[in-house]
Amino acid sequence: MSLREKISAQLNSALKSKNKTLVTTLRLVLAAIKERDIANRTSKKKEVVNDVEVIKVLRKMTKQRQDSMDLYKKGGRQELCEAEEAEIKIIDSFLPKQLNEDETKKICKEIIESLGASSIKDMGKIMGSLKQKYSDSIDFSKANTIIKGLLSQ
Repeated sequence: MSLREKISAQLNSALKSKNKTLVTTLRLVLAAIKERDIANRTSKKKEVVNDVEVIKVLRKMTKQRQDSMDLYKKGGRQELCEAEEAEIKIIDSFLPKQLNEDETKKICKEIIESLGASSIKDMGKIMGSLKQKYSDSIDFSKANTIIKGLLSQ
């Protein structure tokens, strides 16, 4: 079962259970996926959106909601912040599990050692290797900070 099918099935069950937050969030997700479909059809690829692209869409949506949450916190709009947080939880339920900070640090150390990296100049090689092996499971903003810390020691 593809990720899109899982989201659609979840939407159907949310409609039956009349869970308003879940329904609206899943409709937004499916609309974003459909938008990516249309963009692909008009581009040179002409391919249907696969699970990898759906994950990219979901990550982008999570990032957008995180940014909105930060702005709402600064503006003192707690109710809107909580709504964004609820949407993030729903979207995250469809994403692959992210590695925690300790696991990320361990992986970064291994990559640095395997590449023989010694300075910040090697950052591109390290990040490229991380993206090749762990693109779905690593938070690259955390990894970036960890790598900079390890290389500056």
